[in-house]
Amino acid sequence: MKLYNYKDLTAQKIEELCSRKVEDDNLVFSRVENIIAAVKSEGDAALLSYAEQFDKVKLSSLFIGKEELVELAKQIPLSVKNAIDVAYQNIYKFHEAQLKTEAKIETMPGVNCWREARAIEKVGLYIPGGTAVLPSTFLMLGIPAKIAGCKEIVVCSPPQSDGKINTYIAYVSTLLNIKKVYLVGGAQAVGAMAFGTETIPKVNKIFGPGNRYVTEAKKLLQNTVAIDMPAGPSEVLVIADETANPAFVAADLLAQAEHGTDSQAILVATSKKLINEVIVEVEKQLLDLPRKDIAQKAIENSYAVFAETLTEAMDFSNAYAPEHLILATENFEPLIPLIINAGSVFLGNLTPESAGDYASGTNHTLPTSGFARAFSGVSVDTFLKKITFQHLTANGLQNIGSTVEVLAEAEGLQAHKNAITIRLKKM
Repeated sequence: MKLYNYKDLTAQKIEELCSRKVEDDNLVFSRVENIIAAVKSEGDAALLSYAEQFDKVKLSSLFIGKEELVELAKQIPLSVKNAIDVAYQNIYKFHEAQLKTEAKIETMPGVNCWREARAIEKVGLYIPGGTAVLPSTFLMLGIPAKIAGCKEIVVCSPPQSDGKINTYIAYVSTLLNIKKVYLVGGAQAVGAMAFGTETIPKVNKIFGPGNRYVTEAKKLLQNTVAIDMPAGPSEVLVIADETANPAFVAADLLAQAEHGTDSQAILVATSKKLINEVIVEVEKQLLDLPRKDIAQKAIENSYAVFAETLTEAMDFSNAYAPEHLILATENFEPLIPLIINAGSVFLGNLTPESAGDYASGTNHTLPTSGFARAFSGVSVDTFLKKITFQHLTANGLQNIGSTVEVLAEAEGLQAHKNAITIRLKKM
């Protein structure tokens, strides 16, 4: 990991460090454009071709139906089943509390305004399944969609080498009462849900994290279909001081690094001694990881920053806007109000990011690449629309009428004024 001193960083250098741009971004953009164009024009034929090309499997069908999902789910090891059940309950409990009915507001006598929530009717869930199969993501997307009351939930996940899906994904589908899982991955899955094909229904909004190709596809298709947020390669920023445990911090950095070679793991610490100890621990723990080659490359693209104070560290974090922010300090309470940009925050030395990834209850589908400056993570609200209502009584029309007439006339919109005037004259 490269080491920087916060005091020596210019504004331009901070901007450079906070950029997630990769050298072949233009190549990814070009490839995704071609994939989307093929899916739009060729439909299922393109999806079958890409399955053979990218997933190395010749599919006879683009989906697995409910009966087969149930059979596949029966193969799940009991320990994993029990763990998924616990995670399901915690995630459900946290998200269910997000459903709220808003009060009606009388803005002036006789003028009543309020909002009501309606579920997005057709949603598409992308469940990654490339270098790692992620049933946890299925829970994170499917549970809030179910709570929101979405009528149609379309699920896409890459096929395995046997043309099926992982037994964990199958089990989650039974928990969520999903009737089909479509065997499509990558940018082509996003294109299929955006345009619809002979087999895959068109949706109103697409949800789910993915690699750079998936993220680029979602960004490219925002004028065609709504998306949850740009959610690409995973990232973590750890703020640590002398109260942090170097082994814990190293483990947290590696937990993100093992996602993919383009993941980032950033350490911002107020102790140079701690930074050195963490680097030693990273190298030590790397040796035992099954995905050590992936994690090693991600760590090589990551870095550490020495900051003299936790306030300085927080300033850098807000500039970076991390997907995951870990405050590895016993003194985290004063830092909470200083957090401006972050997807999800993990407080103290006993709160690893892994807890939120799987089972604490919060959602792990979060904005990456600096988009935490403007986006929130997935929640029940992400699957809802809020419709405003208003009702005027006769008294309300009289109270608000002249205000609307004056403003409409000031804007030169006579018909707007007339809509009020004609009613007032009839009263």
